[in-house]
Amino acid sequence: MDNAQTSGREAGATPFTSVPIEITVSVGKARPLVRELLQLNEGSVLALDKQLDDPVELYVGEKLIGIGVLEVVEGDGQGQLAVRLTEVVDLQTPA
Repeated sequence: MDNAQTSGREAGATPFTSVPIEITVSVGKARPLVRELLQLNEGSVLALDKQLDDPVELYVGEKLIGIGVLEVVEGDGQGQLAVRLTEVVDLQTPA
């Protein structure tokens, strides 16, 4: 690459740094019996193994990347669910 191509980038940036990734936030698990699962319909409620104030886990694919707590962010007249990070996992250490 010549200087014209690299001058528009931030230091250390590559074409890959602007690619979006998907982060999954796990708020809990439900463990119904198969017979209970078969009886589910619209309006059914599945109890999770977590409380509202319990920490949530953040994943990229199968890799745990952090821990956080759920918050509501005000904006546009409606609350939007968000996660405040409380711990970032050291991704340099092999699992």
